[in-house]
Amino acid sequence: MYRRFSFSHRCPQRSSFCRGRKGIGDETGGHGGILSPPCLLLPGIVDDGGTGSAPARAGAAPYACDASDPATRSYGFCRRTLPIEKRVEDLVSRLTLPEKISQLGNAAAGVTRLGIPAFQWWSESLHGVSNAGRGIRFEGALTAATSFPQVILTAATFNPLLWYRIGQAVGTEVRAFYNAGQAEGLALWSPNINIFRDPRWGRGQETPGEDPLTAGKYAVAYVRGLQGDSFHGGSLRGELKASACCKHLTAYDLDHWKGFSRLSFDAKVSAQDLADTYQPPFRSCVMEGQASGIMCSYNLVNGVPTCADYDLLTRTARGSWGFNGYITSDCDAVAAIYENHRYAGSPPEAVADALRAGMDVNCGAYMQNYTEEALRLGKIVEGDINRALRNLFSVRMRLGLFNGNPKSLAFGNLGPSQVCTQEHQDLALEAARDGIVLLKNADHLLPLSKSKVASIAIMGPNSNNAWRMLGDYAGPPCTSITPLLALKSYVSETHYLPGCESAACPSAAIDEAVKLAGAVDQVVLFMGLDQEQESEDLDRVDLVLPGMQRSLITSVAKAARRPVILVLLCGGPVDVSFVKTDPTVGAIIWAGYPGQAGGTAIAEVLFGDHNPGGRLPVSWYPQEFTVVPMTDMRMRPDPATGYPGRTYRFYTGEVVFPFGYGLSYSSYSYRFVAVADRLLPSDEATAVGGGAEEEGASSDGDAVDVADMSSESCERLKFSAVVGVRNTGETAGRHSVLLFVRRSKPPAGGGGKQLVDFTSVRLSAGEDANLTFVVNPCEHLSRAALDGSKVLDGGSYSLVVGDEEHPIKLHPW
Repeated sequence: MYRRFSFSHRCPQRSSFCRGRKGIGDETGGHGGILSPPCLLLPGIVDDGGTGSAPARAGAAPYACDASDPATRSYGFCRRTLPIEKRVEDLVSRLTLPEKISQLGNAAAGVTRLGIPAFQWWSESLHGVSNAGRGIRFEGALTAATSFPQVILTAATFNPLLWYRIGQAVGTEVRAFYNAGQAEGLALWSPNINIFRDPRWGRGQETPGEDPLTAGKYAVAYVRGLQGDSFHGGSLRGELKASACCKHLTAYDLDHWKGFSRLSFDAKVSAQDLADTYQPPFRSCVMEGQASGIMCSYNLVNGVPTCADYDLLTRTARGSWGFNGYITSDCDAVAAIYENHRYAGSPPEAVADALRAGMDVNCGAYMQNYTEEALRLGKIVEGDINRALRNLFSVRMRLGLFNGNPKSLAFGNLGPSQVCTQEHQDLALEAARDGIVLLKNADHLLPLSKSKVASIAIMGPNSNNAWRMLGDYAGPPCTSITPLLALKSYVSETHYLPGCESAACPSAAIDEAVKLAGAVDQVVLFMGLDQEQESEDLDRVDLVLPGMQRSLITSVAKAARRPVILVLLCGGPVDVSFVKTDPTVGAIIWAGYPGQAGGTAIAEVLFGDHNPGGRLPVSWYPQEFTVVPMTDMRMRPDPATGYPGRTYRFYTGEVVFPFGYGLSYSSYSYRFVAVADRLLPSDEATAVGGGAEEEGASSDGDAVDVADMSSESCERLKFSAVVGVRNTGETAGRHSVLLFVRRSKPPAGGGGKQLVDFTSVRLSAGEDANLTFVVNPCEHLSRAALDGSKVLDGGSYSLVVGDEEHPIKLHPW
C-alpha cells in the first residue's frame, strides 16, 4: 500500500520547498490575503496504489450505515439503539482477516461490501485546523482555517477558559471540513502535552510549557472544547464533535541533538520523575479531559519502546487511568522498534510487541504489512487484532460516523460558514493579545504615544513575514497581517529594513540600519527564531540569538535617538541577558509565534490599545545551561556533580527570566483574605487537618502514603484560599494570578515551590476582586517519593502569590 522512506511528521521546515518564500505572507506578496502554506502534502508516507484511503467526494462527508441502502438494515453495527460495545462486536465479527488487518494503519481501508468508507486517523489541530496530517485538505470550498497562536504563547495567558474556547473553535472548524467533504477523518492528533524540559527542544513551542500542572490543565480544557464537552466536563453523553489525542506518551522531549535522534534515544527516567513530572499531564488529559486518543512516542524509556510497553499502555493508561479510546503510534514508531531500537528481532516481532502492549493503530503501514506474518508465526493471536479493532471502531462510532448521513445528526449543520468566522478570528486576536509577555519596560517607554511618534523604523527578519508568525503544525490562515503592516496603521511615516534575510542572520545590513535608526523617532526590532532554528526534528545547540542578530541589535540601539524596543518571536527561550540592563534597549516583548492575528496584537500592545498580561510558561535559561547534556532526563539537581536540575521547580542556577514572569502597564497588589475558614490577617499559622507542631518533614519516613488514605480523608483535608487582587494602576488589564506552595523544609531534591492553581481576571483601574482557590493537599501538597509513590508530609508550608505568603500547617494523619 505504501512505500516508506526517511520520515518526518511533516515537511522539514529547513528544506528549500518549505522555506518561507518571497511573496508568501510578506508585504510584497499580499500581506492581507490568505497565505499559501509552503507544504501541502507530507513526504513521510506516500501512496503507492493499493487499497488505501481514497479521497472523499467533494462536498460529501464519508459515513457508514446509509439508510437508503437496504442491506444496512440487517447489520447490527448500524442499529443505533444498541450499545456501542454490541455494535462494534457485530462489526468486527463480519470482517475477514485481510479486512481486519487493513484497519491497523493510519490510512484505514474502506470495506465496500459492508458500506464502510475509508478512514484517515492522521489529522492535526495543534493550534488550528492543519494540513500537517493526511486527513484534511484545503482544496475545495474551504481553503483556510483560523490559525491561533502557537501553544506556548496561548499557555502564557494562564487562562483555561480561553484554552477551552480555542478547542471549541477548532473542533467546530474540523467538523465543518468533514461535512464539506474535505476531511477523511475526525481523529486529531492534538494536544502535545510533553513537558518543555530542556530549552533547546525544537518542539517545545508546541507545548504548554515546563510545569506539569499547567500542561495538565491545558490538556483538560483544550480536549473538552475540541471533543464537544462542557468546560467543567461531564457532558459527553452524545457524539464526539472530534476526537482528541494526548501525545506523546511519554518522556519525549528530544528530537535531534548532537547525533542523538528521537528514533533511537533511550530516556533514562527515575520513577520519581515519571510520577511528578512526565506523567501527570497525560493522567489529567485522560482522567479529567476524557481524551479518546493517546499517541505513544518514538523513544524508549528505561530500555523499552513506549509503543511496546505493556505497563505504560495497558496497566497505566487503561488500567490506572481508565482510558477509553484508541492508542496510536507516532509515525513509523512501530518500525523503529525493530529498525532503530533493535528491541525486536524482526518486523513481525515489532508489530507483535506493539499489539500485545495495547497499541491499536500504527501511523504508517508497518502493521498492515507485517501483522499477518506475526499471526502466522504465532507471535500474536487474532484476539489481539480484534481488541485493537474494538477500540478503533468504538471511537468512530462515538464520532457518529456509523449513524447514517451526518448532515442529519448532531453536528450536521456545521459547514463552510462556520470556518474563519469573525468570532473565531476575534478569538485568535484575543489569545495573541493576552499571551504576549512584557519582559522589560525601562522608564515606562511603553506604551508608545500615538501623537508623539511621528516616524518609526521597523527592522528585523521577523517583522514582515506572516508565515513565520504561525509556528509549526499550522494550516493556511484565514488572513494574516505582518507586524510591519499593522504598525503602518499607527504611524504614517514607517520605514522598513529587514537587516537580515532570515533568523539565521549570517550577515546583517548594520551600516544601513544604523543610518536609519538615527533618522526616526522610534525603532522596533523584530528578532528571535523561526522554524529553521527550532522545529520538529531540529533541536538547538545554543540559546543565544542566531548569527549577527546581537550585533545588529546593539549597533542600532547605540545609534537610535531614544531606547529601542526589542520584540522576540520564538517558541523556545533565548538568552538576551545582554539587553536586560542595557539602557539603550528600553523594552523587551516576547510574542512567541502569535498566529494569524499576531501582527495586530503586537501593534496594539506597543501603542497601548492593549495592556499586556502574559506570563512566561517556561524558564529562560542563560547560554551557560547548554553545558548540561540534553540527554540527561533528571529533573532534580545533584550538588555532588554540579548538575543544576531543570525547570523552576528544581533548577538551582541563575535564569534570564523566571517562570511566571511578566510585566504590565498597570500594577497589582495581593493579600490573603481567608484560608481554611480563618480570616486574615493573623499571626498564627492555619492548622489544616489537625495542627502539627513539627516543622516540615524532610524524609520519606515522616510522610504518609496517599494511596493508603481514603478518599474521605483527602476530601476532609481540602481547604479554600481566598486571594484578594487589586489593580493599583491607571490602566485596565487582564491579569493572571498564580498560587504556589512552598515547603518550609523541602526534602532532598524536593524542589523549592510548586504551582497549585491559577486563574485569569480582568480588572479596571482601581478595581479589586476576591479569587477562591480550592487546595487539595493530597494532590497539591503531596510529592513523589523515590519509588514514584505519592506521599504527604506533615509540617509547615506556605501559600505564595506574588510577594505575599501565608503559612499553613498540615498533619494528615
